Amino acid sequence: MILITGGAGFIGSNLQAALFALGRETVVADWLGSEGKWRNLRHHPPLEIVAPEALRAWLAERPALTAVVHLGAISETTAVDGDLTWRSNVELSQFLWRWCAAHEVRLVYASSAATYGDGSQGFDDEFSTAALRRLRPLNLYGWSKHAFDLWVAREVERGAPAPPGWAGVKFFNVYGPNEYHKGKMISVVKVKHDEVAAGGPARLFKSTEPGLADGAQARDFIWVGDVVAALRFLIDAPAVQGIFNLGTGVARTYADLARAVCASNGMAERIEFVDMPAVLRGQYQSFTEAPMGRLRRAGFNEAFTSLEAGVEQYVAGYLRGGEWYL
Repeated sequence: MILITGGAGFIGSNLQAALFALGRETVVADWLGSEGKWRNLRHHPPLEIVAPEALRAWLAERPALTAVVHLGAISETTAVDGDLTWRSNVELSQFLWRWCAAHEVRLVYASSAATYGDGSQGFDDEFSTAALRRLRPLNLYGWSKHAFDLWVAREVERGAPAPPGWAGVKFFNVYGPNEYHKGKMISVVKVKHDEVAAGGPARLFKSTEPGLADGAQARDFIWVGDVVAALRFLIDAPAVQGIFNLGTGVARTYADLARAVCASNGMAERIEFVDMPAVLRGQYQSFTEAPMGRLRRAGFNEAFTSLEAGVEQYVAGYLRGGEWYL
């Protein structure tokens, strides 16, 4: 049986769907709320849903788990409540690490590309305290994820008890179905689709970097199906340990993304550039790209979906179809 924290969320519910299709037994720790988040699990319900505040008591009963996939977190890059973010993203992660160590259960946990900050130190997923200490996250969310990565590195390097197998995953820019509850943190693909489908242009931020053209800001955009494939590999690869990037390995510009969205909606390219909001200035990553050598060398060999193919699959298969949900 596998526990998925954040299992009703975006990536979690996509993983839940894949494990359900394989006949794997799962328990989800999450809140469903009152705004339709249950629809993320409608076609593939877990055996049980545990409220996050009840998780420690539930685990105290020593359920027969084979793996914990810890995806639940405060994930807004604009989060400002430091105490809540620390409790959710660091303290709970430390508790699950210790629980999995004590009960010999594999742990796969979500880190983030936000730990790399502005990218000036590169995007190398080397696992050591020395390498991690060079990183400078730009926001509270990225810092909290970085703090836990550092804690893990220190624990491992000093020989403290650790899960029998573990992996941290630095997600880059994930997009795909079941993200509709994410509010302002929803993917750029969905936002640009809504703009174009409404008859307007795809609006992109003007560049704030000297010498960087408007629309040339680039990210490593990855289709959620590829993320799920990698998570499934890590769940079932007990000998694989470390922190791994999870992107495609190829940065694509926001202009590329906008063109793909327009094409998937059968429309001519139409892009408009607008000023970046003040709240994002100084916290905005103008470039991200995931070196994928370590995960490849660990044995993950599935091909990644191109941006154009992923956007087409998302728009045609879900956003323009009759069923938005996986």
